[in-house]
Amino acid sequence: MMRIFSLLLALLFLASCSAQKQAPGALDPIQITVIGTNDVHGEILPAHRSGGLTTLSGYIEAVRAARADDGGVVLLIDAGDMWQGTLESNLVEGESVVSAYNAMQYTAATIGNHEFDFGPIGPLAIPQSDADDPRSALRQRIAEARFPFVSANIVNSATGKPIAWDNVTPSIMVETNGVKVGIIGLLTAFGFQVTATQNTVGLEITPLADAIVREARKLRAEGANIVIVTSHAGGRCSEFNDPHDLSSCNSKDEIFKVANALPAGLIDHIVAGHAHQPMAHFINGIAVTSAFSNTFAFDRVDYTIDPVSGKVLDRKIFPPQMNCPAYDRESGDCAWTETDPALVRPAMYEGRTVTPTPALQEIAAAALAHTHAIKSEPLGVVLETPFPLDGTPESPLARLFTDAILAGVDADISIHNVTGGIRAELPAGPVTFGHVYEVSPFDNRVVVLDVSGADLRQIVEAQAKRTSRRAGFSGMRVFVDCAQGELSVKMVLNSGAEIRDDDRVRISTNDFLATAGDGIFAPGMPDGGYQYADDPRMNRDLIVAWFKNRGGSLNAADYGSPSKQRWNYSESAARQCQALPG
Repeated sequence: MMRIFSLLLALLFLASCSAQKQAPGALDPIQITVIGTNDVHGEILPAHRSGGLTTLSGYIEAVRAARADDGGVVLLIDAGDMWQGTLESNLVEGESVVSAYNAMQYTAATIGNHEFDFGPIGPLAIPQSDADDPRSALRQRIAEARFPFVSANIVNSATGKPIAWDNVTPSIMVETNGVKVGIIGLLTAFGFQVTATQNTVGLEITPLADAIVREARKLRAEGANIVIVTSHAGGRCSEFNDPHDLSSCNSKDEIFKVANALPAGLIDHIVAGHAHQPMAHFINGIAVTSAFSNTFAFDRVDYTIDPVSGKVLDRKIFPPQMNCPAYDRESGDCAWTETDPALVRPAMYEGRTVTPTPALQEIAAAALAHTHAIKSEPLGVVLETPFPLDGTPESPLARLFTDAILAGVDADISIHNVTGGIRAELPAGPVTFGHVYEVSPFDNRVVVLDVSGADLRQIVEAQAKRTSRRAGFSGMRVFVDCAQGELSVKMVLNSGAEIRDDDRVRISTNDFLATAGDGIFAPGMPDGGYQYADDPRMNRDLIVAWFKNRGGSLNAADYGSPSKQRWNYSESAARQCQALPG
C-alpha cells in the first residue's frame, strides 16, 4: 500500500503541473473528462485517508475550469455504495450525501448493494410488517437526486424486466458539445448475497455481460459516440506505470471476466466499484477504472473526440488520483485533516488550488453540527495502541468485536462477518461513540439462534473451506484437520467442553447474517429460515455498552496472542482438503 501511495503522490504532482491549453477553435478536437467515484460510503468530511466529498468538490471544480479553458466538459459518474457508512449520512438515511452529489452536479450513478441497507423510511432497517416498504428509503433518496440512476441488471422477479422506479432506467444518453455519451448501470452478481434479504424481496440480479450487450447495442444504434458502464462490481491492480500491463492485476476478479466477455469495441469505459481496490487499465480494449473507497481517491479518463466524425481519437487513463486536501510542508505526505497553514500547503490540481466549493462546505458544516455531540461522547476506555483490522478473523479488532457482542447476550458463542461487518480500525486514545460507529455503521439488530451442534458443525466446516472473508467468533476455539480428503472439525467452548452434534448451542449474531447474509449460516439453515425472538438492540449498542462497563485501558497485544488462535487450521488441512472460493 505504501508503494502505491508513493506512486500516486508522484503521478498526482505531475498531473497538477499540466499546462493549460489555448482557447479552442471551431474544429479543434473536443475534450471530455470522465471522473469516477465509487464506494464513497457517506464520507462527506475529510478523515484519516479520506478527503471527503468536500475536498473532492475542489478537485472537480479544478478540472471543470481546465475543460472550460479548452471548450471541453466534465462528466461525473458514481459506481454505487454512496451513503452507508458514516454518522453524518446514516442519521438522515443518506439525504446529506444526495444533497452533496446534487451540488457537485453528478451526471449519473448506479445502485450498489449498500443502497438497500436503510430499508423502510425511518428507524427500521428491515421491514417488520407487510405495511413496511423495504425499499422506501432508497426510492426516496433516488427521488431527491437531480441526476439519473442507471441499473440494467436489477430486475423485477415477476416480470424479468429491469426495475422501473422513478428516476431509474437501465441506461441513459447524455449529449454534450455535440457528442453522445451512453451510460449503463450494473450491480455485482453477488450483490444480494451481501444485502439484507428482506430488503431485496421480489428482485433478482441478471448476468452483467448480457445486460451490457443489450443496452450498449441500443445506445450505439441511437448514435452513441462513447458508451460507459458504471458498475458496482470491480477488481484490483497494484501497478499503474503502463495501463496496458495487466501483470499486477487479478484476472479472476469479476470485472475482468465481464470485460473479457464483451464484443470488442462495444463499450469504451467501465467505472468500477464494490471491491474497494484501484484499477486504471485497458482490458479487452476497455478503459477500466476504480479508485479505492471512502473518497481516498477518484478515477479519471480523458477523451479526445473528433468534432466532425464524433470518433474517439484518444483515451488517456490516469492512475487513481488522490483526493488529498493538503500536503505536509516537510515530508510532502498527504495531511488528511491538518489545516494549520504553517504546517501544510494546499493541494494543487490542473494548476489550480484545490478549494472546496461553498455549497459543499455548507452541507458538510450542517452535517457535522448535527452529529458532533453524538460522535464526541466518551465511552470511558483509553486504547494504548490502535486496534488494527487486517482482513482476518484473528485481528485484534475482530476478537474485541466478537468478545464485546458476546458479553452483552445470553449465548454460548458469537459469530460475525468480521471482514465486511467491521468497516474501520480503532485509533489509539480515548474511545468515543463516533469511533465505534465508524467500526460498526450498520443498523444490524441482535439475534440469538438456537442450533444443534451438528448444524453448527456444517456452518464451521463451510467457513473452514473458504479462502477469504472467514467469519470471526468468540466463546469457542475451532480445530480443523484433514483426513483422507475430508475436513475434521473440533469445536471447543471456552469452558473446555467440546461441542457434540447432539448439543444445543446458543449463537449471538445479527439479523443480516441470520437471514442468509454473506452465506455464513446458510449450510445449517432450516427450510423457511431461522426462528428467533425480536431484539430491539443493535450490535453496535452491545459494543458501546461493553466499553462503558469495562473502563480503563486496552492494548491490542492483549487480543493478538498466537497461542490463543480461535481458528486453528493445520497445514495438512490446507494442503489436503480442497478449498472453496472465498
